[in-house]
Amino acid sequence: MKKFEEKTIRSERIYEGKIINLKVDEVNLPNGKTSKRELIEHPGAVAILAFTPENKIIMVEQYRKALERSIIEVPAGKLEKGESPETTAMRELEEETGYSADSLELIQSFSTSPGFADEVVHLFFAEGLRKAESGAVTDEDEFVELMEVTVEEAEEMMRDNRIFDAKTAFAVLWAKQRLSIEN
Repeated sequence: MKKFEEKTIRSERIYEGKIINLKVDEVNLPNGKTSKRELIEHPGAVAILAFTPENKIIMVEQYRKALERSIIEVPAGKLEKGESPETTAMRELEEETGYSADSLELIQSFSTSPGFADEVVHLFFAEGLRKAESGAVTDEDEFVELMEVTVEEAEEMMRDNRIFDAKTAFAVLWAKQRLSIEN
C-alpha cells in the first residue's frame, strides 16, 4: 500500500468537455473514513523555453479568461491524443511563434495543481531556433502577441505580475540559472 493512499470506492464523471473532464470520486481514507474528491482530468500539456540567437526568451501575451486578464507566458499547448510531448512542443512552438527548433531538451515534467487536477506539463528547452517557413499559425480562437525579452525583463514581469503562471515563472528561473552557469 502506498503511504496515505486513498482507495477509490466509486467514480462518477459529471462533465465531459473539449479540454477537461470533471469527475467525483468517493474514496476510503487511510483512517478508514470516506470522503469525496472533485477531480479534473486533463490530457497534459507542453511549455517551451526558447531563446533567440540574441539570448532573448520568446514569450506570448494572451488573455486568460479564468484570470479575466492578459498574462505573458512561454509558448505552450495541450497534448493531442496519441501525440508525444516532443511532437506537441515542436508543433506549438511553430504555431504560436513562427519559430522551429533543431532540438528539444526536456527540462522537467511537473504537476500543475495536484490537489484537484491530473494535468502534467512537460517543459522543454528549444535549441537551434529559426523562423519557420509557415510563420505563426494560431488557432481561430487564439489571439497572442509575440515578444522577445531578456531574462532580466522577464524577472521584472514576474515582480509586477505580468508573468503570473507557474510554468513560465519556473522557465524564467531555470533560464536565469542556466545562463549564470554558462557565463
